[in-house]
Amino acid sequence: MAVSRNLGFSKTYNFRDVGGYTGLDGRTVRWRRLFRSDALHRLGPEDAAAFEALGVHTVIDLRRPFEIEKYGRVAERYGLAYQNLVLEHVDWEEVEHPDDVVHERWLADRYLNFAEDGRAAILESLRIIADPAQAPVIVHCMAGKDRTGTVCALTLSLLGVSDEDIAADYALTTDAMRPLTDYLLEKHPSAVLGKHHMWDSPPGAMRLFLDDLRALHGSIEDYAAEIGLKDKEVAAMRAHLLEPPA
Repeated sequence: MAVSRNLGFSKTYNFRDVGGYTGLDGRTVRWRRLFRSDALHRLGPEDAAAFEALGVHTVIDLRRPFEIEKYGRVAERYGLAYQNLVLEHVDWEEVEHPDDVVHERWLADRYLNFAEDGRAAILESLRIIADPAQAPVIVHCMAGKDRTGTVCALTLSLLGVSDEDIAADYALTTDAMRPLTDYLLEKHPSAVLGKHHMWDSPPGAMRLFLDDLRALHGSIEDYAAEIGLKDKEVAAMRAHLLEPPA
């Protein structure tokens, strides 16, 4: 049966399944176990049936408190286990983006900052994702691109997915940003105006980030261990998010 990666809801523009990629030992990442998304407060009544049919158990919201206060969170009526794991980072608006900067390098440096300043949220996110009792899980932030992209990239890498596939998954966000930025320009223009360099997702940025993280820590597994993820948690993640061996 064909499975759709992109799951369109009325005003949730970047909601998709991260299953289907080839991981360790040729095993496929399981569908309908881990989703990534932009903010979920825009899910409307017309989305309720399709959203509930996914059987989601846990939502990981990586946003800061002021973002949740300003924009809202997933509706409590869905009865989900809601975890606000604030991924600490340098405020992007305070980081210059000169015209001559290599854009992929600028983005990769932001993700490296997530990996260091955001260790606590990343660790707890990976632990939740690794726990089969928490699945299916949605990871999201504001746009579902950067903080979400970093957590999902680390997860997929721990599952043995290639950097090329991880970068391609990250790059799928670019098309989703067009309707999202149009919506924000209408409703919250300050989130977009003068910040267009923050809204694309070139695959080279994700490849640079993964290369740099390995250069700094040895491997993605070594980074995960350094921030506190245990071998048994990695094993649990692989056991329930990868299809059984053929």
